[in-house]
Formats: sequence, C-alpha cells, structure tokens
Amino acid sequence: MAGLWIAPMLATLSSRRFDDPSWVFERKLDGERLMAIRERATVRLWTRNRIDVSASYPEIVDALSAFDSAKDWAIDGELCAMRGDQTSFEDLQKRMHVTNARTIATAGVTLAFWAFDLPRFDGHDLCPLPLTARKDALRDAFSYSPVVRFSEHEEEHGLALFDQAGRAGWEGVMAKRAASTYQPGRRSPDWLKFKVVRGQELVVGGWTDPQGARSGLGALLLGYYDGDELQYAGKVGTGFDEATLARLGTLLAPLARAENPFTEAATEIRKASRTSPAQTHWVEPRLVVQIGFSEWTGAGRLRHPRYQGLRDDKDAREVVREQPRPLGP
Repeated sequence: MAGLWIAPMLATLSSRRFDDPSWVFERKLDGERLMAIRERATVRLWTRNRIDVSASYPEIVDALSAFDSAKDWAIDGELCAMRGDQTSFEDLQKRMHVTNARTIATAGVTLAFWAFDLPRFDGHDLCPLPLTARKDALRDAFSYSPVVRFSEHEEEHGLALFDQAGRAGWEGVMAKRAASTYQPGRRSPDWLKFKVVRGQELVVGGWTDPQGARSGLGALLLGYYDGDELQYAGKVGTGFDEATLARLGTLLAPLARAENPFTEAATEIRKASRTSPAQTHWVEPRLVVQIGFSEWTGAGRLRHPRYQGLRDDKDAREVVREQPRPLGP
C-alpha cells in the first residue's frame, strides 16, 4: 500500500476574495484530511502525515471498497462528522483514535468522506492534468452516497459562495485555479483557503493546574513553530468537558519534561498565564490541537481562544502561524 502513497497538496490561507472565470470554488470542510488509497483490492485511509487510520472508520472503508471500477486509485478528501448539512469537529473527536467495534457502534456519529480530487486512477498518474479534468474523472468514475460524497464546485463566482458560507455556517471556501496540476506535498498559491471563522492547529508545550472544581488540568499552553523555535501563542482554558480533560491528561503525562520548550522565558509565560512555577508543567511539543479564536493580538497572542479538538493529521513541526496573505489569481 505504501507504494501508491501520495502526499496531499496543501492550500495557502488568503485574505482576498474574488470572482474569476479561471478559478473554481468549493466548500471548505471542517474535518480530517485523508488520502483514500486502493491497491490490490484493499482500501486504506491515510492522514496527511502518513498514519493509517482505516481501523477507526470502517464504514468509510466499506463504502470505498465498492469503488471497484479500477484496480487502483488515490482519492483526496476530507472526513467529516455530520449534523445534517453541518460538519462537527466536536463529534469527529468521538471517533478519532477509536478502533473498538462496540465503541464505534455506540458513538452515535454520522461520518461522510467528501472526495474532491483524484491524483491517481487505474494505473495512471493524473497529477499533471488540470484540476477540472481530475474533478470530471472523479465525478464520473464512481457512484456516490451519503457516506462517500462528491465535493461539488462553483465556477467563477467566489464572492457569492463566500457569502453563502457565512450564512450557512461553513468554515470557509476553497479557491482553486482550474488549470492547476496536483502538486503532492506542496503548499501552493494555486489552492487558496478563505476562512469565515478563524481557527488553526497549535502545538501544546505545557499545561497549568486546575482551579476551583475543575479536575485534570486548567489550561493548555500553546505555540507554533517559527523555524526551529516554538513561539508562545497563549493559553486555552475553555472548550473542555470532563472526558476531554481526562483524555488530555493521559496523553500529556508521558510527554512531561523539566525544561520550557518555548522560546519565551518561563517567567514571561507564567506571568501571562497567571500561574506560579509550581502550577506550570512543561511537555515535549508533540501534541497538536485545533483552536478557534477571534483574532491575533498585536503581541502575537490568541484572543478568545477555545479548544475544539485533537488533530493527528499534522506533525507538530509543521504547525506555523497562519496569516492571511493578499494573494490573488
């Protein structure tokens, strides 16, 4: 199965919204990016950092196994937990890392894999083809269902779709140059993401003791990489339930370390988080979490952050501060 691995093409965050006949626009989905690969009649689901998560999503594997119109293929898509027409990253957390059949069956989570690109099909490398040709091949090659869905797109009219995204509560819109090739592993200006709600992945570098009636931990100390340095981005203390606090504690305990992993001084971080040395605990910066927030402050800190969930589809060293750039077509 490793022989057909294709690293997903990545998008660039942009602050510019536009209409253009040479671009197509589609819904930005809030889930887990997966590459679905069929080889020798076996289907596997791979995260963007090449972790096989097939055992966690058997209903997706079963549905994709029926896509037998070719001996092999690679489908790029997004796995989402659905509440009607809305995606729920919170619900997806109930299935991530879960492989026990009974737990999966009782989780009560409705999953859908949204297919949006086809870089390989029936022994042929489709990466050099224009995006619209790959999308046409993807639409025509398979029969879709509520479990595996085709991600439709709009031609030219990006501004109207962005307005629709705001009204519908979507995470945002993807803009893709219609003639663009598939560029494995590359963050390309040919794919742009326009976010309606701000949020991004951040790395956990520590945690604070709980206050009052809370158990487990009080807040996570967050950061992002600038080169080889982990920059402090602030703390998040909201968005947790008791089960989440317990799970985070279990994951963080074996990562404990004595040294502060951030570039900023420990005293500065403790002052910002209003904790004492005894209340602050450092960890190896390996755990990646999704954080929603209103904006970045002038000091480079998160304003109104809220924990949204764990991410296992991105390596901690890849986490950088996402800043919209006025890129255009």
